[in-house]
Amino acid sequence: MYAEKFSQIKHPLQNRFCVEHAVHVHMNWFSSAHQTLPATTTVTIQEVNPWDIALCVTGTLISCENALVIAVLFYTPALRAPMFILIGSLAVADLLAGVGLILNFVFTYLIDSSMEFVTLLSVGLLISAFSASVLNILAITVDRYLSLYNALTYHTERTVTFTYMMVIFIWVSCLTLGLLPVLGWNCLKDESKCSICRPVTKNNAVVLAVTFLLVFALMMQLYLQICKIAFRHAQQIAVQHQFVAISTTKGVSTLSAILCAFGACWLPFAMYSIVADSSYPVIYTYATVLPATCCSVINPVIYAFRNPDIQKSLWMACCGCVPSSLSLRPRTSSDV
Repeated sequence: MYAEKFSQIKHPLQNRFCVEHAVHVHMNWFSSAHQTLPATTTVTIQEVNPWDIALCVTGTLISCENALVIAVLFYTPALRAPMFILIGSLAVADLLAGVGLILNFVFTYLIDSSMEFVTLLSVGLLISAFSASVLNILAITVDRYLSLYNALTYHTERTVTFTYMMVIFIWVSCLTLGLLPVLGWNCLKDESKCSICRPVTKNNAVVLAVTFLLVFALMMQLYLQICKIAFRHAQQIAVQHQFVAISTTKGVSTLSAILCAFGACWLPFAMYSIVADSSYPVIYTYATVLPATCCSVINPVIYAFRNPDIQKSLWMACCGCVPSSLSLRPRTSSDV
């Protein structure tokens, strides 16, 4: 009789342990080291983190948007200018970032996330994709600056060659960054060295964050020069002072919106990566990562869907006609 009573008490405790352990065992690469529990063979309930759901939904939206951009550029032969090459490269980077977020969710909840290969594959893809996204935005900024600074020689074969060289350099660099964790630059064997994004080490995370801050500073400098050139060109060709004020004000507003959106998305995560490590609460990591991923949601709107040529292609593909409200003048990268 005593054995039966003990068994009745023991079984609820066992079930409670299985439930509580299952809540913690499915942690993804954002998890901090002190929150990881030893794995067991019995898991009965799998609780999905709402932050992971938000990241997966964001990744799905990113993938759909950028797949549409890539399809439009691929099936429209007229969109082969240097600007569209860079927009296409940015769309590919953001598409891979979206796929990486989806795979991260799948690896966390549908596949055994304790496998080192799965963890390294997920983090490597995300590092490569988001690094390529940031560098492609910088390349688009450089292209806009050159189209104004060298307006007479911009539409030449040399510009196309330079654009392809930039794209190749970006992807080689970013793929190399993504391979570093796989090649041994990770903290899987020493959890104390982990950054907020396991298995990236704290030192590597700081290097990536500082590099981003340098890229952001360079973008600000280039956009400042673009504004100066745009003001000077507008004053030279304008007949009415009102036209100068309207056109230049609109251009400055557009550039300000681009910089503000980019900075608001990435600066919190970059700064937090510098000051924090794996001992910090994981919720802070999620709260800074989610806005950074949203930058890839905004990119197609800023750099692709606002472009009149891409808008025409979308209208032709969807409706078979082009609205009269769209300008007949093709847009170039010098339009700020």
